[in-house]
Amino acid sequence: MNLSSLSNRNLLLGISGSIAAYKACELLRLYQKHGANTRVIMTKQAQEFVTPLTMQGLSGNEVHTDLVDYKAESAMGHIQLARWADCLIIAPASAAILARLAGGEASDLLSAVFLATTAPRLVAPAMNKEMWAKQATQKNVTQISKFKDTYIVQPESGWQACGEIGEGRLAEPTQIAENTSAIFKSNSLAGRKVLITAGPTQEPLDQARFISNYSSGKMGYALARIAVEAGAKVTLVSGPTNCEPPDNCSLVKIETAQEMLEACAKRASVTDVFIAAAAVADWRPQSYDANKIKKASMANTLPLIENPDVLIEIIKLLPKHAVKVGFAAEATNLKASATAKLKRKKLDVICGNLIGESFAKDDNKILMLFANKPAKQLARMSKLSAARQIIKEVSQLLKN
Repeated sequence: MNLSSLSNRNLLLGISGSIAAYKACELLRLYQKHGANTRVIMTKQAQEFVTPLTMQGLSGNEVHTDLVDYKAESAMGHIQLARWADCLIIAPASAAILARLAGGEASDLLSAVFLATTAPRLVAPAMNKEMWAKQATQKNVTQISKFKDTYIVQPESGWQACGEIGEGRLAEPTQIAENTSAIFKSNSLAGRKVLITAGPTQEPLDQARFISNYSSGKMGYALARIAVEAGAKVTLVSGPTNCEPPDNCSLVKIETAQEMLEACAKRASVTDVFIAAAAVADWRPQSYDANKIKKASMANTLPLIENPDVLIEIIKLLPKHAVKVGFAAEATNLKASATAKLKRKKLDVICGNLIGESFAKDDNKILMLFANKPAKQLARMSKLSAARQIIKEVSQLLKN
């Protein structure tokens, strides 16, 4: 059982009222064992079978039970949880919760989060065989399976708590965990060579000082991780960051814009996808002092030289079929500025975000603009979730 794709994922486990709720404890442990970050939502009925205290002890986090959460900003706990999750798993899903999900209700916290999240959703039904066989239940399951990015883990056949034998028993936790892991795996970029830049650059002034910016590199590293999971051969050219690169990724460490340009230029001719997510310094000091410049000898002005535009220069070297993705971090006028950059640099896609909403944060709100199709505004979500959306769009462009 390979569940490595669960590492560092934000998994939100929803538990509804079923005797099978005790199996959620084992499922939660499986997620944690493989490096996932976990939170738990319990319906009122679920608490009759397993206590919130038990799930809190296992998850290490407060268990969420109320639709209106006065501890959350604006009491909108369901929105915060929906944005936090990389995947929502409902296991067990009772007949009652299936009916609410199918009908688009938001009458409790779990159904509200199901409706509000943009993350993939995994639903594992569990109930008596007669309840499972009913036309209404099957209709609800069929309806739920039609929802975008929503997957059903079919129940198993066997001994049930009522003493009968039949279909309706909750799938084993290992199977649910494997289905969760599969959501994060894709072969959409199998065999493709993807070149990604990430992080800031540092332009040295002297032995002690440099010009840089607040970029954390988190977005670029998230893109590298999702591209690796999609089967790509990824080269990540990164400025100084505290981020951990994904396994099976070729990491090239650089400091300056010129070094980034040279590293990318060596690989451009065989690249299928180029994603320029780095925040490259536009300027560098005119001269470098090998010692520390003394305050008394430093002038009131600092002469600067414009750096090469890494994105423009690398695009010149890419194969014609390569997909070109840029980023635009703006303080104001996001759409207008990003659109101008998309056209000026002849990109296929540009991902725009406001500086105050993205730099050094774990989540992001991205406006995706395309050369040949309508724009797409992504909701605020984790950078891993945003990376998944971007890689999905890139994969589609390669197919076209």
